[in-house]
Amino acid sequence: MKCFRFIKKEKIKNLPKESGVYCFKSKKGVLYIGKAANLRERIKNHFVRPVYKDNLFIDKVEKIGFIKISSEIEALILEANLIKKINPKYNILWRDDKNYFFVAKTKEDFPRIFWTHQSKPKSRKPKVKIEYIGPFVDGKALKQTLKILRKVFPYRSCRVLPSRPCLWYHLDYCLAPCLLKSKVFNQIPQSILKIKKISQKNARNLMKVLREGKNPVFKYLKKVMKIASKKQNFEEAAKIRDQIEVLEKIFLHARLPAPEAAGFGGQTKIFEIKKLEKEDWKKIEKGLKKILNIKKEIFRVEAYDISNIRGKLATGSMVTFIKGVLNKNFYRKFKIKIEGKPNDIAMIKECLSRRMKHLEWGLPDLILIDGGKAQLNAVASEIKKIKKKILILALAKRKNELFIERRKKSIPLKNLPNEISNFLLRIRNKAHRFALSYHKKLREKALMEK
Repeated sequence: MKCFRFIKKEKIKNLPKESGVYCFKSKKGVLYIGKAANLRERIKNHFVRPVYKDNLFIDKVEKIGFIKISSEIEALILEANLIKKINPKYNILWRDDKNYFFVAKTKEDFPRIFWTHQSKPKSRKPKVKIEYIGPFVDGKALKQTLKILRKVFPYRSCRVLPSRPCLWYHLDYCLAPCLLKSKVFNQIPQSILKIKKISQKNARNLMKVLREGKNPVFKYLKKVMKIASKKQNFEEAAKIRDQIEVLEKIFLHARLPAPEAAGFGGQTKIFEIKKLEKEDWKKIEKGLKKILNIKKEIFRVEAYDISNIRGKLATGSMVTFIKGVLNKNFYRKFKIKIEGKPNDIAMIKECLSRRMKHLEWGLPDLILIDGGKAQLNAVASEIKKIKKKILILALAKRKNELFIERRKKSIPLKNLPNEISNFLLRIRNKAHRFALSYHKKLREKALMEK
């Protein structure tokens, strides 16, 4: 575990402005441990604008310790671990009040993850065993951390399994073990054992992140990914790779709420993820123009994806970005009419064919589709029919490589500037989620009708 670097309390101005964990120390030992997005400002507030709890120990402080952490989520985790290890007097004194939080995981076939003020079950003999992690001082930061980690490790949060899938399932935040109640569940390809295995693995990894930080989980996921690749289970390896990439971005960009006043009370800033919309679109557009070797303005970008299970209930999606900003007014979904064996090329071709019949929607300057060279050529043939110049890109998932119309060689995304690769991945993923959510609705409707 990382160690504090100590300075005298008179030298607060020498503290860094980065995020991290801090502590106040007296002659007798550590008094209090906290975290901050800006160490210097947060610590200064304890002395300049103290609240009633600060007044209990602030005069006893002789030294200030700090640890710089690049990620605010890691600071949250390290703060909890240090409180547990060091047992600072004033953190422990207030441990039982409602400012302290714990994360709990039930030991069930389909584990439930939830936050609580209790560090142990209310009843002496709970129905299920529960594992706890904590204490976490910042409740809002913890809740938002759980919310965003759920994107990487979907988990169950309901006390009792509902009779039908809820919103979390449609947002890809839960694997919907409630589907097991359906009498026609055997028509869904995922088996009970598979959902059980993934549910337990996700819950285990999420708790591991909160207990130990990102590095042990990264190490474990990379190991599992290599094993899957050696067994030629490339689909599973790709899923794990995507988990690693998303987790890295979360730890890099997540911004957690920080109290405006020192101590425990006061308003908190809204949790914010560094969104791509806020990046300089001019820089992204300039980079795209250079890669595509064009001069005309890129104003509107559309991304397309297909979702289906063995060709059944196939859906297509269209998402639109105007000057790099998502515009939901131009979201469109397509219920694919082609039936029979799965044919991604024919499906994406149908999707674009139907879209291009609606010129009243406006036309894009750039189209991104999910797929490789074959899908790109199929879409290009449809665009030619309307006799309009629209640039077409295809992004292949397996190797994350970009195909450009009329070019023989693909470009690995890793060779592109970060702002370009991030933008392309983001619009591809938006289209994928939109297609998948529509497909899930159709699948659920079909199940209910039987």
